Amino acid sequence: MVIKTNPESNAKDYQIPCDKIFLPGILTIPNHAESVVIFAHGSGSGRFSTRNQYVARVLQEAGLATLQFDLLSETEVTSQKNVFDMDLLANRIGVVCEWLTHQPETCAFSIGCFGASTGGGAALVAAARNPNLINAVVSRGGRPDLAGKELDLVIAPTLLIVGENDIPVIVLNRQAFEKLHCEKEMVIIKGASHLFPEIGALEEVAVHARDWFVNHLASIKTNLK
Repeated sequence: MVIKTNPESNAKDYQIPCDKIFLPGILTIPNHAESVVIFAHGSGSGRFSTRNQYVARVLQEAGLATLQFDLLSETEVTSQKNVFDMDLLANRIGVVCEWLTHQPETCAFSIGCFGASTGGGAALVAAARNPNLINAVVSRGGRPDLAGKELDLVIAPTLLIVGENDIPVIVLNRQAFEKLHCEKEMVIIKGASHLFPEIGALEEVAVHARDWFVNHLASIKTNLK
């Protein structure tokens, strides 16, 4: 169900049906886009995250469509249990990916997933469970370790991005990185902390994410032709 259209940015607000609730989302499709990146926000964040909105704009400028949506309802997000429930979050990512395949504008698009914080773990679980839908993953300051044993099943090319000063998360990312058997890369942003507030840090994150998705989602489209 479409709620509002912004003709200047080609952005549309949707309510995406998932089980017995609707997940609000913003789908932005640049001209000539052939791929879409969905954003799995973490730790109670949502579609209005300023950091992820910035990354989304960089992806859009590169010709990638983006879908920013809330993984949890306003009621659900108040519970820490839900924020760390990988089954719940991953299943919803899978539902949203499936939804994209039924929309006229995106049904032929390859799909990537950008996960932040706990959303990084959820994105990898979703990729493991939906190998035919999710074609590339990027985790920003994420918790890929939360994917547990399902890391072994991920086949989507995966990029882990962590701040140099985010020591505990670096350790968890390195442990998860060793368990991944797909094409993979880990990038440590010099001088950055967990939320990448330092000058130029988020810009560097966005460039790495853009290049990863452009290279890997484009190759998927080429192979399908």
